Amino acid sequence: MADAQQTVERMQLGLVLVELRSRAGASQQEAGAAVRKSPTRISQIEHGKGALKHDDLVRLLELYGAAESERDAVLALAKQARRRAPRRAYTDVLPDAFHRLADLQASASAIRHYASGVFPGLLQSPEYVRAVIEACDGYWWDESSGQVDTRIAFRLEQQRRVFAAVEAKSLAFVFTEDALHNVVGGAAVMRGQVLHVLQLVERHPAISVQILRSGTVGNPALGGDLTVLDFVNAPRIGYAPTLYGPTTYYDQPADTGPMARVFERARELALRPAESKALLIEHLKES
Repeated sequence: MADAQQTVERMQLGLVLVELRSRAGASQQEAGAAVRKSPTRISQIEHGKGALKHDDLVRLLELYGAAESERDAVLALAKQARRRAPRRAYTDVLPDAFHRLADLQASASAIRHYASGVFPGLLQSPEYVRAVIEACDGYWWDESSGQVDTRIAFRLEQQRRVFAAVEAKSLAFVFTEDALHNVVGGAAVMRGQVLHVLQLVERHPAISVQILRSGTVGNPALGGDLTVLDFVNAPRIGYAPTLYGPTTYYDQPADTGPMARVFERARELALRPAESKALLIEHLKES
């Protein structure tokens, strides 16, 4: 059977199934036996190159001991993955969408992130993360919902999965200079955040951090935020995080091409990594 075209939905489905199978301690051979498929076929599905029929997927989820909420989300995602109608973009409106975003980031070989007015999420210190999330408590969600600690733990685990990956990723970040001056959590948190970035750069040579100075002319990403994910054997994925609402993913070259070009232009306009490091050190001394 020929491999199906990889799409965001199929890649997300495959990554979720890998996580569930690993948690259950099952092998690809055992998974294949449960649905009368070869281990090779299970591998194809886990790599986003195919999909299972509904009944086969139900049996697989039973083998993995998936909770009811997990089962419902996986089956809904599989329905999207089986769609044959062409689509320009995919908006993930299913529960736990942030977990699937983390899966994509963890499996990417390269991450390029441009942020405006704030330090990129993967570069945020634990104290900065807490300050950002606590500022949203009671506004984007009910203050009594207890989401603060859950969201903080998720963000820190998301960072750990990216930086502790077995195969080092190429990581490139560009953020605007006003992120240094937009106070998040107070002066001590901001000093700690700058120091955190400097320490990350020292510990992880594959990281490129560049600052786009205020007043720079010709920035095509002005006021925006975008991320481009590249994979070894899968299509490029791009998304532009929004202040509110579900994440929309793009995997068609007509969309990911411009997103990559915009990032590279912002990178050209920004200070070089060494210059950006010097600016961070200067800012730390003055704060």
